Amino acid sequence: MENNFDTQGYLDMELLRFTTAGSVDDGKSTLIGRLLYDSKSIFEDQVQQVEQSSKKKGLEHVDLSLFTDGLKDEREQGITIDVAYRYFATPKRKFIIADTPGHVQYTRNMVTGASTANLALILVDARNGVIEQTKRHTFIASLLQIPHIFVCINKMDLVDYSQLAYDKVVKEYTDFAAKLSVKDVRFVPMSALHGDNVVSRGDKMSWYEGGTLLHNLETVHISSDHNLRDCRFPVQTVIRPHSDQYHDFRGYAGRVAGGIFKKGDSVVALPSGLESRIDAIHTMTGELEEAFPPQSVTITLEHDIDISRGDVLVRSENRPEGQQDLDVMLCWLNAKPPRPRAKYVIKHTTAEARAMITDIQYKMDINTLHRIQGDKAIKMNDIARVKLRSTKPLFADYYTVNRVTGSIILVDEATNETVAAGMVR
Repeated sequence: MENNFDTQGYLDMELLRFTTAGSVDDGKSTLIGRLLYDSKSIFEDQVQQVEQSSKKKGLEHVDLSLFTDGLKDEREQGITIDVAYRYFATPKRKFIIADTPGHVQYTRNMVTGASTANLALILVDARNGVIEQTKRHTFIASLLQIPHIFVCINKMDLVDYSQLAYDKVVKEYTDFAAKLSVKDVRFVPMSALHGDNVVSRGDKMSWYEGGTLLHNLETVHISSDHNLRDCRFPVQTVIRPHSDQYHDFRGYAGRVAGGIFKKGDSVVALPSGLESRIDAIHTMTGELEEAFPPQSVTITLEHDIDISRGDVLVRSENRPEGQQDLDVMLCWLNAKPPRPRAKYVIKHTTAEARAMITDIQYKMDINTLHRIQGDKAIKMNDIARVKLRSTKPLFADYYTVNRVTGSIILVDEATNETVAAGMVR
C-alpha cells in the first residue's frame, strides 16, 4: 500500500502544549476523551476496549473518561492522581496535553504540567460556577505566566443549555481574573458528555457565536508567546566529530531560549565575555539563515573560543546580568521540608551550581491569594517567595520576561530528587 504521509510537513507542524485543570467531577477526563475520540486520535483497539468496559459498567454510552484514566489507582478511585501526558494531532497542529489533577494536595503536579504550556484549559461546572479550585488553578496559571486561558464551561446539558447560566459564569470568572495578570481568556460553553462545542458544534447552543474548543486550539496564535527580543542560547553540548571529513568542526548545540539568531550576528559567550560571529546555523535537515525559539540547532562561530556546557550565547548589546542572589517564587515539590542552611544543586537552563535558601519572605495562600507572613515552615505543595544564594553567578532573566531563562529547579544532592521549581522575580 502506498504511504502518502508527509514526514517533513508533519515535523514542521506547530506544536501546542496545553494543560488541563478542573475540580473533581467537572468532566475533565471526559472532555479529553471526547477531544481524542471525535478528532479520530485513538487507535481502534483502544476504542473497542473502552466500549467493552463501558458495557460492563452498564452504561448506554461510551465512558470517554476511560481513554485518559490510564493509571490503576485512578480507575479504582475514579480520580486523576498524577500528570499524564497525552499526544494527538490534527491536519493543522500537533498537541501535547498535560492532564493534571485538581486536588489541593496535587498543586505540585499542576505546576509541573503547566510549566511548559502555551495554554491552560480550566474546566468549570456550569451548575456550580467559579469555585475555590477554579480560582486556585487560575492563580497558578497566572503565576506560571501561561499566555492563554480557555475556560471550558462544561455540563451545559444539565442547565438546559441556558445562555443565562453561561453569562453568569463568564461574569464571575472575568471579575476574578481582573485581579491577576492573565492576558488572553476565552470562554467555550460545552457538553463533553454529548460532544457539543468540543470538536463539532451541535445544535443546542445557537446563541453562542464563538468557535468550538478544537477550532480555538487549532487557531490560537502562539508563535509570539516566545521572547523574540532578548537573544539567549544556552549551550547544551559541544560537538567535535574528530572525523577526517569534519576534522576542524566545533559546534555548540542547544535550544534557542529567546530572540532570533542570524548568520553573521556578533555574539558574546557568558561568563567568559569572549566575542565572535555566527558562522553557520546547522540542523538535522540542513543549514538555516536564522534560528528562533524553541528550535534546537547547532551554532558554529568564526573564532575558536573556549565554550562549554552551561555557557550562554547572547548579543553583545543585550546581556543578562550574572546574579548569585536570586529572588524566587518557589513551589516545593518534595515530601521532606527544606533543611536549614542545606545546599542544593540549582539548575538553570543548562548551567548548574550549588545553592542555599537564605530567607523565606512569605508563603502564598493559593485559595485566598493572600500572603502568609512569618510562617517559615515550607511543606510539599507550598508556594513561597524565597531568597537563594548560588555558588556562582547565573545569567537569569525575570520569569515574566522569559519563561525558559527565568526558571530554576533545586535538586537534593543526596537523593537526586527534584525538590523545588522556581520562577525568578
